[in-house]
Amino acid sequence: MLTSIHETIREAEDNYLEGTTKLSEYVDWSMHDTIERIDAYYNSRHTSGATDSLGREKPFFNIVTAAVNIWYRATDIDRKDIRLIPIRQSDIGMSFIANVHLQEWMKRTRFGAFLNDWGRTLSKYGSAIVKFVEKSGELYPSVVPWSRFVPDPMDFDAIPHIEKFYKTPEQLRRMESYDQEQVSELISATSTRKTLDGTEQDNADNFIEIYEVHGLIDSRLLEDNPDLSIEDSEIKYIQQMHVVSFVQAKDGKYDDFTLYKGREAKDPYMITHLIAEEGRTLAIGAVEHLFDAQWMQNHSVKSIKDTLDIASKLIFQTSDTNYAGRNVLSAIETGDIFVHQPNAPLTRLANDKPDISAFMNFRQMWANLGQEVTSTPEAARGITPPSGTALGTVQIVTGQGLSLFEIMTENKGQHIEDMMREYVIPYLKKKMDTTDELVATLDQQSIAEIDSVYIPNKAAQAYNADVKKTLLAGGVPTPYDQQGYEAAVANTMRGMGNKRVFKPSEIDEASWKDALKDFEWRVNVEVTNENVDKQVVLQTLSSILQTVASNPAILQDPNAKMIFSTILSETGRISPLQLSATQALAAQPAQPTPPTQMSGQPPPTTGVETAQLLGK
Repeated sequence: MLTSIHETIREAEDNYLEGTTKLSEYVDWSMHDTIERIDAYYNSRHTSGATDSLGREKPFFNIVTAAVNIWYRATDIDRKDIRLIPIRQSDIGMSFIANVHLQEWMKRTRFGAFLNDWGRTLSKYGSAIVKFVEKSGELYPSVVPWSRFVPDPMDFDAIPHIEKFYKTPEQLRRMESYDQEQVSELISATSTRKTLDGTEQDNADNFIEIYEVHGLIDSRLLEDNPDLSIEDSEIKYIQQMHVVSFVQAKDGKYDDFTLYKGREAKDPYMITHLIAEEGRTLAIGAVEHLFDAQWMQNHSVKSIKDTLDIASKLIFQTSDTNYAGRNVLSAIETGDIFVHQPNAPLTRLANDKPDISAFMNFRQMWANLGQEVTSTPEAARGITPPSGTALGTVQIVTGQGLSLFEIMTENKGQHIEDMMREYVIPYLKKKMDTTDELVATLDQQSIAEIDSVYIPNKAAQAYNADVKKTLLAGGVPTPYDQQGYEAAVANTMRGMGNKRVFKPSEIDEASWKDALKDFEWRVNVEVTNENVDKQVVLQTLSSILQTVASNPAILQDPNAKMIFSTILSETGRISPLQLSATQALAAQPAQPTPPTQMSGQPPPTTGVETAQLLGK
């Protein structure tokens, strides 16, 4: 039976808000309640209210924010840590151009800010939904808040991806792709912005509830009058997008509105995890790990507060009935004179010696457990160890605590690789297929690799140009002075600093498309792991440099070269392939065209072109 998109949304939303998932015989889990509790704890709010049954305020002793901050910091990845590394030598030039476009795209779209938002969400919830949308020829990444998404709690791709947001009537009218007739009918249904469970977020009254749906959906939903007699085996599912809304009438039925529907190339949503959990769409983040510890922290602090409040009061007892129900402190403050019956003295109750230490020890026990569960020992929190603690002990404890974050960072790197292959590189390929000149700012390593290709080729071109002029003038060309020509080219390049110019204009259309074909699978996406001791890395690289500088011939020994490459790989900063590629390119200088083969025809002239870099 064909179900409308609107009904699919309502069913999915009801299941998400009201349903629970049975993870095992003893584990019933509600994803929506978990997210709401995470948001409450992160914002220092009790889920049971701000006051107790007697109206006393309940303090919130927040321990989750510190853990989130440590996870966030320990798994941080910056945009400078992302590079495209060629798998084959023939793709070195293409990878350089792709890296240039990648760095420019990341600057234009503030990809660094996206990485920060993404990392913060991952640390807080354990999982994050990222979205890549192309608008006006530009690809924009974003992190979708869990409060706006309607997922399936067990499988992210089990149902179409549903995002809920709000638009003003003016915004809807400006959307040219929307069915404006449907927009006009919907505008009358404006309401305040609400959370998924219907709670109003503010007092604004001119926002309209909109659902955006993406996924592999029954193709008949794109038709105005679908054929309902089609057999199940004949149904086709295609990637499509729907923008819809609905308003509940007084009789309980719904008025459905479809603002947009159509095909799309790919789903814009992707789920990412620090450490994925079996059977759950939402992984376990720092806050959820601390649910019990945070509750017991609050319970302990509340008990301490209540005890101290009682201990701060002066309470008397007497057999004199004249004092029944009277407040002694108020009487003293108003200057009243107290009179009591003979043999009925006032005596104070001993309420000033509560057992606060037991509460403190109980709270500390849960604090220690929280640090163990979240792998955030005191050293990772920046707390100075007790006097006399051995430095080695602190380093071992810190290293063990950070080892889990290395796995998390590796998982983030794999998700970034998926983002690059699925969304970013296909987008960059369209930008690379151009004849426009491209100016790139490169680092020293990249400049060395590019110049190792460019300088010999440019020197050969300069010589060929000189030979042509000499022959046309009736002279005899001089032999090719490779070192002299290359030195002249290198001297010219110094004026360019760390910038290089790429001109893909001389690549013919067929070869350019061939060069871009499956390019996303011909490069490795390298994401630097920042969870390393940079001091140790620098010391290692310095030692290697001193060794090689004092005895360069040592690398001629195969065993020594293997050890050298292994050390470079372990540092995680330099790949032996980068060095070998540079050496290989430098060892293959371009040869000028011999004068006897020119036959009066000018040789092909190219600048710092992609054709040369690709070996075309």
